Amino acid sequence: MEFTQVLDKIVKDNFLHAKWLNTLSFMENAGARKISASESKDQVNIIVLKHAAEEHRHAYYLKKQIAKVDPLACKTYKNDELLTPRSTRFYLHALDIAVCRYLKKQFALSGEDLKFAAYLFVTYAIEVRADELYPVYQSVLDQHSSKVNVKSIILEEEGHLEEMISQLETFSPEWKAHAAHVVEIETALFNQWVQELGKTMQPEPVN
Repeated sequence: MEFTQVLDKIVKDNFLHAKWLNTLSFMENAGARKISASESKDQVNIIVLKHAAEEHRHAYYLKKQIAKVDPLACKTYKNDELLTPRSTRFYLHALDIAVCRYLKKQFALSGEDLKFAAYLFVTYAIEVRADELYPVYQSVLDQHSSKVNVKSIILEEEGHLEEMISQLETFSPEWKAHAAHVVEIETALFNQWVQELGKTMQPEPVN
């Protein structure tokens, strides 16, 4: 099932839509936590702080949007309040591990240097994905005249991508080739995630 088709089915169903927003919120929050975990103890630049703060804010914003769909839904990030919880939790973690292995092999990095390099490339791949995902989602929201909107996130994610490119240019003159490989890793994981989402489009039975 194509991603746009998946989103169309989700937005049509308030039960699924609330879980979708909560799933996006979870992923934004997980990203923010990974950014913070990658920080050096004493050499943290302002862009890293900005990214972590904005990803946390996106998580909060998406959580608030749930009330427009169902005010009582998805108060936590427990598995029964997420779409495809297993693959959702696996996605970012698997990307981080795969990118760390790749960068360790390519640049012989370790410790804080490896963490920071992984932050740069993983965040770049996620921002590329966000620049595709959120506009498609917003288009589907508009088609259904939904009260939910993610326009503010779209604007900020565009800025994030520009900042990541600037940092990657400083990191390596050959950053584009390495970033392309990382994007391939992310694309495979994302496609697996979308396939799993496509399998859960039927609302759960009400007891």
